[in-house]
Amino acid sequence: MRPVHTPQAPAATTGPAPRTAPDVPLVRFIGVQKTYDGVQLVVRQLDLDVRRGEFLTLLGPSGSGKTTTLMMLAGFESPTAGEILLDAKPITRTPPHKRNFGMVFQNYALFPHLTVGENVAYPLTVRKVSKPEAAQRVGRALEMVRLQGMAERLPSQLSGGEQQRVALARALVFEPQLVLMDEPLGALDKQLREHMQIELKELHRQLGVSFVYVTHDQGEALTMSDRVAVFNDGAIQQLDTVDRMYEAPANRFVAGFIGDSTMLRGTVRAAQVDDDSERCGIVLTDGRVLTGLNVNGAPVGAQVEACIRPERIVVHTHAVHDRGNVLQAQVRNVIYFGDHLRLLCMVGDGQSDATVKLPLSVPAMPRPGDTVWLELAPELTRIYA
Repeated sequence: MRPVHTPQAPAATTGPAPRTAPDVPLVRFIGVQKTYDGVQLVVRQLDLDVRRGEFLTLLGPSGSGKTTTLMMLAGFESPTAGEILLDAKPITRTPPHKRNFGMVFQNYALFPHLTVGENVAYPLTVRKVSKPEAAQRVGRALEMVRLQGMAERLPSQLSGGEQQRVALARALVFEPQLVLMDEPLGALDKQLREHMQIELKELHRQLGVSFVYVTHDQGEALTMSDRVAVFNDGAIQQLDTVDRMYEAPANRFVAGFIGDSTMLRGTVRAAQVDDDSERCGIVLTDGRVLTGLNVNGAPVGAQVEACIRPERIVVHTHAVHDRGNVLQAQVRNVIYFGDHLRLLCMVGDGQSDATVKLPLSVPAMPRPGDTVWLELAPELTRIYA
């Protein structure tokens, strides 16, 4: 189906920015679409608000539309249809250099022949800021990212983490109201990446500037963000706070993409259980019955999957008959993860292994081959069509 084309609004005018009510979003996408061939939509009917001062992460697999969305916001791509507003004013046709956004890319894009100080000062140079004021701002920006005393070095003399900090200082030095980041930590090793996540979040807290961050790393998104927009197939599947995103995924895709989950296949037997309209009963492929929250309102007879986080499963080493949602299983493997132990348990024909996370302090650790009973609390078991 071809996208609907809507008239583009005129470019945002220059001059002093109008006063905007604090509750008006800083950025608003309204019905935005993007196609490169006139047929396949890379971004489909996007409606998204970026709040003032928030850290918003666009998360999703490759080809989901998250990077294209960021590039449209930056001005490097133009929407096929729809409108993008900044402070309630259209910027759809405003060129990138007039949007006044800070940008940080995965490859840092530093000038190799310029010193660290000259790289950071570059946005001020093109804005014709006086040299004394530029020197003050560069000093503050380098101090902000903990690179004092390195202004005279060349990028080649820095580590990957230090180069990333230079790119961040350059994005912040001209005091933008919005900073856009496209997988800026992707080239760093795991330990440095995790350290920089904490530093970025703290810097965001101190500055109060809006950050829009693109990544495919779910851990990165959960660590840093105020809200996360999960993309798939050109559309947002869920937009929520990080705790809600993890504890209450809106659909099967989000449940599988954010964090680890144990998934059990079955068929809806009763769309309502114990007069509770939110719960349904399902029959697993081997005939056993589970109860859980009917997230998408699946009807009787629908093929569904029951989802529960591995750390929410309670393991019993003896049979329990006085509780619901208990499955007998056999331990197939025990894996040491450093901060926890993970059991892989066979729960029956036609099912993938159930994953269970246990603390290292568990008194009696099951061994491969042991029979265990897995308790899945109905209020923590989510049923997805």
